[in-house]
Amino acid sequence: MFLSVLSAAGTDPGPTPSPSPSQTRKPVTLDDAQESATNAASWVEQNWSTWLATGLRILLIVVIAMTLRILVRRAITKFIDRMNRTAQAVDGTALGGLLVNVERRRQRSQAIGSVLRSVASFLILGTAALMILGTFQINLAPLLASAGVAGVAIGFGARNLVTDFLSGVFMILEDQYGVGDSIDAGVASGEVIEVGLRVTKLRGDDGEIWYVRNGEVKRIGNLSQGWSTAGVDVTVRSDEDLDKVKRVLAEVGERLGKDEPWNEQLWGPVEVLGLDSVLLDQMVVRVVAKTMPGKSLGIERELRWRIKRAFDAEGIRLVGGLPIALDGGVTAAPDPTAGMAAPSAYASATSPQSLAASPIPPPPNLSK
Repeated sequence: MFLSVLSAAGTDPGPTPSPSPSQTRKPVTLDDAQESATNAASWVEQNWSTWLATGLRILLIVVIAMTLRILVRRAITKFIDRMNRTAQAVDGTALGGLLVNVERRRQRSQAIGSVLRSVASFLILGTAALMILGTFQINLAPLLASAGVAGVAIGFGARNLVTDFLSGVFMILEDQYGVGDSIDAGVASGEVIEVGLRVTKLRGDDGEIWYVRNGEVKRIGNLSQGWSTAGVDVTVRSDEDLDKVKRVLAEVGERLGKDEPWNEQLWGPVEVLGLDSVLLDQMVVRVVAKTMPGKSLGIERELRWRIKRAFDAEGIRLVGGLPIALDGGVTAAPDPTAGMAAPSAYASATSPQSLAASPIPPPPNLSK
């Protein structure tokens, strides 16, 4: 019995090893390959219509968006070109003097056209991109929310840039000023040499160039729009004949309106408004005229020049001239005491005022 147990133990092969996957994999037969191809073909057959519809929808969206973008940009460009042709047609005529110059209109129209084209492209292409994402069944709510948060963050970080840009857009659209205008922007003043969406360039009176951010401009005084007013105050002595003064001023204004080039710069007759003020020794007569924008200073200088020559020829005396002549033709000598002040009560040491202002003397020493 013991020998049988030993023989059985010696012949036990132990646990049988499990076969590897490569050993258990069934060989690929022709039937299996045919079955896989059939399944793939059926899957493609089931989804090809969806793919084709999606591709055609995307292609249609892209074609429509690009066509619409080209048409809109071309329409904006034609509109801007028509504005420029209109400005060139009226330039150099009588009507052109009332309008802005060609360079100003050109830069303004180019800026407006650039803004309109950028806005149109952004709207059209942005809408097309959202529609394409919608065709892929992508949830756009998180994307739009993230874009909104990013826009708010950028807006807070670049608020000055956004303010400058928006201010420049409205300044150009409202035609508040343009190239060639003389403006007072508060922070700087001068002649406008370039108008941008963010910065306006001014040339000052001394030749310096100012770069003014559009967002910093709180008020604008345009000295070149519409028309200007030339005003001259003529100061004469109080004993002059007002009718004679008015007649001479009217003649000077009439001759100025007929001479070149002042007749083109004057947009109305020179008017004598009358007495602006009457004092003891002088009278002020106000003379005004409506002129072209920016030409008022030249008209004022020419008026003063001609008025002085006309007054000298007519014997009309201005304030600060020669002393007044008496009836016998003798010039009265100036009073030497006219410029002296009245005697003061403090000049006398015995006057009550001087005694009251003098310090009180100390009392006598009684101990002595």
